[in-house]
Parts: sequence; C-alpha cells; structure tokens
Amino acid sequence: MSPDERGRRPPRVVHVAEVEWLTPGMVRLVLGGDGLEGFEAGEFTDHYVKLQLPPPGAGYAPPFDAVALRETEPREHWPRTRTFTVRAWDAAERRLTLDLVVHGDDGIAGPWAARAEPGDPVQLVGPGGAYAPDPDVPTHLFVGDESALPAIAVSLERIPAGSAALVVIQVRSPRHALELQSAAKLELNWLLGHDEDAVLDAVRPLDFVAGATQAFVHGEASMVRAVRRHLLVERGLPLERLSASGYWKRGRTDEGWRQEKPEWKRLVEADLASAGP
Repeated sequence: MSPDERGRRPPRVVHVAEVEWLTPGMVRLVLGGDGLEGFEAGEFTDHYVKLQLPPPGAGYAPPFDAVALRETEPREHWPRTRTFTVRAWDAAERRLTLDLVVHGDDGIAGPWAARAEPGDPVQLVGPGGAYAPDPDVPTHLFVGDESALPAIAVSLERIPAGSAALVVIQVRSPRHALELQSAAKLELNWLLGHDEDAVLDAVRPLDFVAGATQAFVHGEASMVRAVRRHLLVERGLPLERLSASGYWKRGRTDEGWRQEKPEWKRLVEADLASAGP
C-alpha cells in the first residue's frame, strides 16, 4: 500500500468497537484494533484524524490504496476524506473515540456513521493537531457549533480550576446539546438554530480582558470569520492567543469547501490587514 499523499506512513485500518448515540445528531464511535499500534495523541485538544471513506456503490472496502484508486476509478468512486476530532484516546487499550455529527442522509460520513456496527472496518490517517488551552491563561473563550463540540469538550476538561471558561455553542435544538464538564468556572451559552449572526451577537457582550484570554473559534466558516474579526479588531485579542478555523461552509460539500478554503484564509487575513494599526 502506498503512503498517503502527504508522505506519511500508510493509512491505518481499524474497526468499529462500540457505537453510542449521544444526541439525535451525534454518534460516538469507538475504534479499535491492531491498526492503532503506535498511534499517539494527547498533546493537543484539537487532535484529529482523517477517515478515508468509500462512497456508496464504490465496490471496495478497507484496506485500499487511495492514490491508486484515483488513477484507476472514475471520480464518483474515489474515496472521500473526512476530518474528525479525537474525543479520547486510550493507548493502553488501543481505543480511539470519535464523535461524528449526522445530518440525516446528507453527506458521506454522517450516513456511514449512522449505519456503523461493531466489526465494521474503517481506514484513517493521522493524528494532526495544533491547539491546547494554556493552563496559565486565566480566561478561555470557546465559540463553535455542533462540529466543534468534541474539540470544545476535550479542551474544557483540560482547563484547571481557578480559570474561567466562556462558551458559546450553536446547536439545532435543545436535544442536540451535550453535558460539558470542566474544573474551570463555566459560563455556558447554548444558541438554537442556524443564524450565524446570533453567534456574534452572543459573543459581543461577553466580559473578558483580551490580554488575559485565549480563544478557540471553530465551525461554520462565515461565523468563524465574523467572530475572528470581532475578537482581533474590535476586542484587541492577541493573534497568538487565537485558534480559528472554518471546519465547513454552509451550502458547500466538503470537497467544495476544501477548494474554497485557501481563498477564505486569504480573506480572513485581509480582514485584519484592512483594520490598520
């Protein structure tokens, strides 16, 4: 099997060990197997893996060579790559926990996760990651939607007592909220619906000192851009204290958003440059 496109080790083939529905729109999959030998995670709270999923009707299953398939199969049969946060990693038991958002029959990963059963094989690469809450920062701000819930949950569990955590999360309905735990003093704001302006409106009145705050803003791209600009330009949050990423874009497939994301990154940087000194 060829190494994946980034020149790292070949993908891992693991299997579904457990399936648990956390909400009507989020399913927890615990993955296991010898394919997780040598897997390492824990430094970052936004550790992620990339699942390589055959589209329906493709006619192949793990293990497969994604590069070779792109050379021999029609585009509609190419494996799809979907990225998910590592919710938990148990190195001793070789158990990798992922929480996946499901939107009915839409998409590739959601329907696959909704039908997953113990024993099902799955292929993945990773982990990657870049963010972890600084235990020496007194205030932590988290802003996101359902797609960011796993990373926010892991991060909150890492923040020590004596710190403050301000959290704004948008979900489809009260049934899609999760119980979140933290030793920090927790101020939790659940927003219902899909109005991206509501997220920024909820962040604006939050009371925090920019120079003493670390922020994590992830989720729908338009929302992330608006909140990022507010924090950096209007509130004066230091850039090095901000982790911000558009996980997805409303109205776009994952492949479509991947193509547009470089332009999105250019625009968010231009937001900061246009604000001036």
